[in-house]
Amino acid sequence: MKITNNSFLQACRREKADHIPVWFMRQAGRYQPEYREIRKKYTLLDICHNPEVCAQVTHLPVEQLGVDAAILFSDITLPFEAMNIAFDIVENKGPVIFEPIATPEDVSRLLSFDASASLAYVGESIKLICDRIDVPLIGFVGAPFTLASYLIEGGPSKNFSKSKGFMYNHSDAWHQMMNILALNMSAYLRYQVESGCSAVQIFDSWVGNLGREDYLEYVYPHMVTLFSAIADLKVPKIHFGVVTGHILDLMRDCGADVVGLDWRVQVDQSAKMLGPDTAVQGNLEPSAILAPWNVLKSKLDYLLERAPEKGFIFNLGHGIMPQTDGEVLRRITDYVHSYGRN
Repeated sequence: MKITNNSFLQACRREKADHIPVWFMRQAGRYQPEYREIRKKYTLLDICHNPEVCAQVTHLPVEQLGVDAAILFSDITLPFEAMNIAFDIVENKGPVIFEPIATPEDVSRLLSFDASASLAYVGESIKLICDRIDVPLIGFVGAPFTLASYLIEGGPSKNFSKSKGFMYNHSDAWHQMMNILALNMSAYLRYQVESGCSAVQIFDSWVGNLGREDYLEYVYPHMVTLFSAIADLKVPKIHFGVVTGHILDLMRDCGADVVGLDWRVQVDQSAKMLGPDTAVQGNLEPSAILAPWNVLKSKLDYLLERAPEKGFIFNLGHGIMPQTDGEVLRRITDYVHSYGRN
């Protein structure tokens, strides 16, 4: 791979770039007619398992949208296959765990794995993708809390009562499970980087459901373990969560180079709080893309006017929604590129 567009990596490192870099979470997905056609033939997991199709799906939005980074098409639950956890991804619902973790003894079912052996097809996909793109490829994993919540709840949850109950009542087993997840996800990230990824993102989608005190006790030590295990990798490390305005500084302190912001926080206030050594990524509300252009443009201007001069990556505050118009995404990319702040 020869990267000719370095703006994303430059922003991650808080270096001067010639334009504000753009990429979108879920930039490959159901808003694309081409992706919908592919999904008629393949399930999401089928795509992940097939390097040629995975490379096609990952590459498509780079061509269509003109974004400054690609993100590997995968799912945060994919490592469960290698950890002895039977699951499926159900349309319009999400991951479903067939036998959730319910007792401390169940934690012993979680196996450690060698990603180069158990998830070799991911490495093959990464190599194919890198041969086709001239922008950085982002690899990713789910953070331990978000993965643990799926393992215990059995799927998506509104209040995470089972996860919190396990956390409070079986703290030793909780920390054992979180440590297993942290070590395995750090090793999986290392494999992705060794295969060709130029940056990594750790998704802690549901950790915002914890208060600051619980985060410090039950999650933070394991995030430090994860980031410490990949500290030697010479790639930017992005840490993203939803409803995490109350713990952004802790997410930074785990070892992140870039902190992803959801749309509920102000980019200027967050950047100031995080300090000059941390880049920020975000944080347009995904539903704003459904607004008329004049409304959307005002929201873009509001965000871009407050973004830091260096160390800013434009993204959404969460993933692209299926009803999004791809043409509007391309227009957003062009507009942000032309803004000329970096």
